[in-house]
Amino acid sequence: MKRAERLHAISEMLRRSGARGVSAERLAREFEVSVRTIKRDLTALENSGAPIWSRPGPGGGYGLVIGAFLPPVSLSPAQAVALMAAVSAAPDAPYADLAAAGVQKILDVLDPRTRVRADELARRVWVNAVPSSSRATKSALEEAMAEQRVIRIRYISSDGTTTTRDVEPVLFASTNGQWYLIGWCRMRDAMRWFTVSRIERANVTKTACSGHTIREVGVPPANARPVHGRGE
Repeated sequence: MKRAERLHAISEMLRRSGARGVSAERLAREFEVSVRTIKRDLTALENSGAPIWSRPGPGGGYGLVIGAFLPPVSLSPAQAVALMAAVSAAPDAPYADLAAAGVQKILDVLDPRTRVRADELARRVWVNAVPSSSRATKSALEEAMAEQRVIRIRYISSDGTTTTRDVEPVLFASTNGQWYLIGWCRMRDAMRWFTVSRIERANVTKTACSGHTIREVGVPPANARPVHGRGE
């Protein structure tokens, strides 16, 4: 039995066990795997949103919270592979690591048949992604944007000049295969576009942004849109 099928079967067994629950040892015997594997599977189910409870000690075990249910995930194999391809092809995109984790959660709870077909289709899609920026730099940029705090960057311009600037992040933008941080540069006292791959170092400060808005960036290109849908 493949792991995706086992995860689905475990969730159903937990549901049927009701308030009694079921022990990890019993699950291991049922699916002919080790207790350690079962505990990893239970963690995967919990991370995907399954409301699993655990009761330690003799007579303990695992079960689903009474009245709860696993959220349905109804993707076609092609839709599942589209998510995998999009995330794999854009490792430099903001929050790419979180996106990959989210996709994995979805894959973990697909029904077994869909998961098998998605795995087969995924082998027919190759990507040659450009190496991403340093994880530390990306994490700092993502945090500053989400928390709306000033970020101090060490930036290398196109002519090789290196400067340290305090920037109030306003938005991320992708154009012609490059990701940019657009924000209010306190050194230039103006809105500036910074190529993410040229940001050598970034540290989030404790200073809150002063409230510069997306409208100050200017009129976006006709085909530009927020990732959640087409903007106004």
